[in-house]
Amino acid sequence: MTDKTRLYSGMQPSAESLQLGNYIGALLNWKKLQEANDAFFSIVDLHAITVAQDPALLRSNTRRTAAQYIAAGIDPSASTLYVQSHVPAHAELAWLLNTITGFGEASRMTQFKDKSLRHGSDSVTVGLFAYPVLMAADILLYDAKIVPVGEDQRQHVELTRDLAARFNSRFGETFVIPEADIVKETAKIYDLQNPTSKMSKSAESHAGVIWVLDEPSVTAKKIMRAVTDADGGVVFDRENKPGVANLLTIYSVMANRSISSLEDEYAGRGYGDLKKGLAEVVTGTFGPIRERVLELLADPAELDRLLAQNADRAAEVANVTLAKAYDRVGLLPRPRR
Repeated sequence: MTDKTRLYSGMQPSAESLQLGNYIGALLNWKKLQEANDAFFSIVDLHAITVAQDPALLRSNTRRTAAQYIAAGIDPSASTLYVQSHVPAHAELAWLLNTITGFGEASRMTQFKDKSLRHGSDSVTVGLFAYPVLMAADILLYDAKIVPVGEDQRQHVELTRDLAARFNSRFGETFVIPEADIVKETAKIYDLQNPTSKMSKSAESHAGVIWVLDEPSVTAKKIMRAVTDADGGVVFDRENKPGVANLLTIYSVMANRSISSLEDEYAGRGYGDLKKGLAEVVTGTFGPIRERVLELLADPAELDRLLAQNADRAAEVANVTLAKAYDRVGLLPRPRR
């Protein structure tokens, strides 16, 4: 047992490399949170298959995502870092929660509504519809009090809270009611070529996406080609100078410096100097991470052993919660032989 506060968060293995926004928006925060909390971090591969996946690529991306977690500072001996599908209790608890989730409330989830409108109802799956319920199971299995997520996941955490309270009301106290931890000051990172759109793994063009595993020379070239403006002046102005503001935001987070100090340093200098300085900071951070990832991937058996060890640790906690929930709803326990 530990007196530390329990937290849970996860990320999909939806690309061969994480991008800068994932690193700043999730991994940097997780790295800090693991020091003071009992942290459970998952590669949520069951969520990933709610849309079509190439099986071999999914398997590869799952390992690569785990390796990037570790290389970026998530310590599998200090945190519980595991693959979601390695703990069957996730899918099992999700089914229980499906049975107390209203069709209407699931239909109101913004992400599902958006994708249904974009692609048509026949193109989205029941799995995608039930995605927020599986996320609720992820969280509730571990008695997590804190759920560090982005603003776009707030609604899903609210559903998790509603389902936990509903279950507790119907069947007796079973689940901890979690709180979303949405860090207000977390920087929003925009595409280098389209600085009014969020940097994303699903961007149509990768020219404006900084990948953690890119060669340093590729990263530097993308930064040097970033869209700015013709006005000159290194000044943070999100509305009128979105490209420059984006570069300053990235620089500020990666160098752990205030934007005002960067404005002072580059006052009277051109955008080329700003970009060169930023490229040095980003490649200086991601270069060692990339090298460590490649080391981890070169020994997949050791990486798999680490993940299995952590999955065992996660399952010890998850199975206790699942057994309690099964008992509460009246499922007949399996006789021991």
